[in-house]
Amino acid sequence: MASLYADEQFPLAVIKLLRTLGHDILTVQESGNAGVADPDVLAFAVNHQRAMLTQNRRDFIRLHNIKPDHTGIIICTEDRNLERLAQRIHERISAEETLNAKLIRVNRPAV
Repeated sequence: MASLYADEQFPLAVIKLLRTLGHDILTVQESGNAGVADPDVLAFAVNHQRAMLTQNRRDFIRLHNIKPDHTGIIICTEDRNLERLAQRIHERISAEETLNAKLIRVNRPAV
């Protein structure tokens, strides 16, 4: 399964669900990096061979364009159905052979 690094605003309930699906997730808070600027958060993820998991689409798309040789960025739209969000993330990243240098979008389904 994937090694991920979840940013500050990512829902903890989704992180817990992804962990039950076998993903290794470290949060910004657990690493002691709460309040750190986004470029430094991405650098930490790269240095620790983890793909970023975020709902901060605008900033991390920009970072992907500036530094496309990262260990993966997974950007998600907000979804109040947290179980559905966790399942969509799991399915999307499980379908990839590698997350390196990829910008993966996990969008909320149309209502």
